Amino acid sequence: MFKNILVPTDGSELSASTVARAITFAQEASATLVFFYAQPDFPMPIYGEGALIDPTTPEQFSKAAAAEAEQILARAKTSADAAGVSARGDTTVSEVPYEAIIDAAERNDCDLIFMASHGRRGLSGFLLGSETQKVLTHSKIPVLVYR
Repeated sequence: MFKNILVPTDGSELSASTVARAITFAQEASATLVFFYAQPDFPMPIYGEGALIDPTTPEQFSKAAAAEAEQILARAKTSADAAGVSARGDTTVSEVPYEAIIDAAERNDCDLIFMASHGRRGLSGFLLGSETQKVLTHSKIPVLVYR
C-alpha cells in the first residue's frame, strides 16, 4: 500500500522510538524510508535592555546545524540498513518545520508521512502547538501518527 514513507526526526528520544517503529512498519510493507530533519534557521538577534548577545555567526550556526542533521540522519539510516530496509536522508533549513515536512514529503514523492506526537493536551498543547497537528491539518499526503 505505502511504498515511500517520510519519517521526520529531530534526534530526540521520542523520534528515536518513532524511527525504530517506522523501520518495522517499512519492513512489513516492503517500503522505502526517507528520514527528514528540518534544520533551524539562524535566530534573529533581539536588541534592547536585557538582550542576550550570541557570539555565533550565521555561518557557524549553519555549519553546526548541518552537522547535527547529518549525524541524526546517519544514525537513522544505519538502523534501517541493519534491518534491511532501504532508506535515505533529506534535510533543509526552515523556520517553519511543519511546512518543511510537507515539502519534503512532496519533493521525495512520499505516499505516507510517519511521525511522532508528544501527546500534549489542554493548555500546554494549545500554547506550545504541535508540528504533528499542523502537518495533519495541512498535508494532502496521509499521515500516520505514532505515540
